[in-house]
Amino acid sequence: MSKALVYIEAADGKIAPVSYELMGAARALGAEVEALVAAADPEPVAAQAGGADVVVTMAHAALAPYTPEAHVAALAAAVQARNPDLVLVGSTSVGIDLAAGVAAATGRPLVAYCLDLTSEGGAIQARSQVYGGKLVATTRTEGPAVFAVLPGAFPADAGLSGGAAGRAAVDPPAALGSLRTRFISASEPEPGVDITKAERLVAVGRGIGGPENLELAEELAQGLRAEIAASRPVVDSGWLPRPRQVGKSGMTVKPKLYLAVGISGAPEHLEGMRDAELIVAVNSDPNAPIFEIAHYGTTCDLFDLLPALSERLKAVAG
Repeated sequence: MSKALVYIEAADGKIAPVSYELMGAARALGAEVEALVAAADPEPVAAQAGGADVVVTMAHAALAPYTPEAHVAALAAAVQARNPDLVLVGSTSVGIDLAAGVAAATGRPLVAYCLDLTSEGGAIQARSQVYGGKLVATTRTEGPAVFAVLPGAFPADAGLSGGAAGRAAVDPPAALGSLRTRFISASEPEPGVDITKAERLVAVGRGIGGPENLELAEELAQGLRAEIAASRPVVDSGWLPRPRQVGKSGMTVKPKLYLAVGISGAPEHLEGMRDAELIVAVNSDPNAPIFEIAHYGTTCDLFDLLPALSERLKAVAG
């Protein structure tokens, strides 16, 4: 059996959902799952890693608060000590910091922006986004490698439990005593919704016309008990904040309902939502790429359809 080492991301003492996704992905590959918790006090987070067969801890004061230099050194030391076949990190702001540095430090190839991982004949086959999501590349690695996996690529539930609950500790590397960077302060973003957790999304694109028309989508979203999401052009125009962006440079979502309104369906957007359970597309262009993956679609005018749907939902609700 191969062995996978999953780097555990944590914030405010809780394991990030992407780390549970990675533990589930490792188990789906048939690998023994080891989870690295590197922190000043790793025990509170380590106790949450029920999906790991072995929870590997590393304790050092320099590991909190998080700095890329310290955690690259910590993960590289754990890779050298545990010698896994796969190293899995989330393709997040933290994982982008770590993946390349650890790959270089340990002499392993890096496969980034992974959408999917499968095991075939002892090798790992990965599908990854390239050229801003316009293409999907398939790679095959037959030796130890580092994989940076996009959030939402795997279900988190599979990594919540089922591990063997073993424990191991790795000594912190000497490099943690001579770091060249230090944490000064953190700026917290304004509180906002996490669209990756929403069961229903109403996503708007440039077809909405302008910010003055967003209230049509917002009213429909309220009736559906859904959250508002957006394509990149809408966010780049400042009509909605970036945490609501779906796609290659935004969030990967898998809601039960994805209602795409005025979205043409650029490849980088499709990669962020194509695994939704039900995709409904509204676009006046019958040749829009969104219709290639939509379960249902219409070319009627969204400015007629959205108010009609909202009124119908109000009537049904009584």
